[in-house]
Amino acid sequence: MDAITNFPTLDISEFWPSQDAGNNLLYHEIIGERNIEKPHKHDFFLFMLFEEGSGTHSIDFIDHQVKGRQLHLLFPEQIHKWELQKNTHAHQLMISRGIFETLANSLRFSLILYQNYPVIKLSAAAYQDILYEFKQIKNELAKPDILWEIVQSRTRLIALMISRKAETIFNNHTVYQTKPLLFKYRSLIDAHYKAEKLVAFYADELNISANYLNILCKRYFNVSATALIHERLILEAKRILLTTEKPIKVIAFDLGFYDVAYFSRFFKKHTQITPHAFREQ
Repeated sequence: MDAITNFPTLDISEFWPSQDAGNNLLYHEIIGERNIEKPHKHDFFLFMLFEEGSGTHSIDFIDHQVKGRQLHLLFPEQIHKWELQKNTHAHQLMISRGIFETLANSLRFSLILYQNYPVIKLSAAAYQDILYEFKQIKNELAKPDILWEIVQSRTRLIALMISRKAETIFNNHTVYQTKPLLFKYRSLIDAHYKAEKLVAFYADELNISANYLNILCKRYFNVSATALIHERLILEAKRILLTTEKPIKVIAFDLGFYDVAYFSRFFKKHTQITPHAFREQ
């Protein structure tokens, strides 16, 4: 039987039911102080454009300082919470998985990159261009006869604008261009981290030696190849601990650990806290 979730994954239909979700795309404006005390996750994508504001937005346990002219991207399954101060003014686009899949290629880069760098600082010109499209979507959604083709075209245009700005700020983008093996390595980790925890497996998949893969990771990421696997395991462990009531031993098994004591030691080594204490805090 599935465990009861503490913080269920929120469906797009749960937000502002009075607004015609139509094609599963919603607009919302945030003005003033907002707090999410308990972390949660969504089953949809979120583009959040800050006109101004302050506070913090935590995405996958990393706190990002909120400022004006920022765009925040949140993907399904990512855990987030925020503490937004009263000077906050922001615009949200909530986009269902189905719609997002039709425009994801407009982001041009791998979604892994955006998840690693979810906050994009915009120039004044880029901010004004994207804000204009947000407001045009808002206006279209307010009409009694919404033309969803217009809404989706403008959303796709926003994604293209984001990708143009992202190209100049992704610190690791040039790494992936010059060393595409590293991008493929991170993609393989995401696909196999629960079952495969040894660098040798990934090196074989990439047709290189484990030693050379380790050298590349240390040179370009300043961490070992093993550390990237462990990083992904810890992130998933944190997500499950916070969003379910699964027993620790079940979580350990789900993540490919067959000794719960070893899993607890592994988690504490990387977080300085036990799984139980992390859940309780």
